[in-house]
Amino acid sequence: MSAKSKEKNNIKIDRKRLSNSFKYAFSGIVSAYKDEQNLRIHTMVAILVLIMGFILKLSRLEFIICLVLIGLVLMAEFINTAIENLVDLVTLEKNPYAKIAKDTAAAGVLVFAIVSSMVGLIIFIPKIITFIGGLL
Repeated sequence: MSAKSKEKNNIKIDRKRLSNSFKYAFSGIVSAYKDEQNLRIHTMVAILVLIMGFILKLSRLEFIICLVLIGLVLMAEFINTAIENLVDLVTLEKNPYAKIAKDTAAAGVLVFAIVSSMVGLIIFIPKIITFIGGLL
């Protein structure tokens, strides 16, 4: 038996630990959706994008681009939520550094959402024009 195959046989997965990892992640998702209005807005927009993608018959590549951007925007929103909550945990007082941390995290989400929207428009506008032209 080679050294590589021995390594593969020695890799053990702690099922309880893995199960807990998923449980904690889903708990974070539920918590964020309860508390974060912007996350719910991003999700509704994502659902609309996917529905319109089916209606307008996006190519496989266009769908992949949309899915990646949706995932990244949602991920940015989750990270922003984590940063905001961590800052709130660290200080209850008004602190200019806390404000900067929270504001710049939110700005990161905003910039990414704007850029994603621009990419979406580049993908969707020609499809919408073709779709409307087909109806006339």
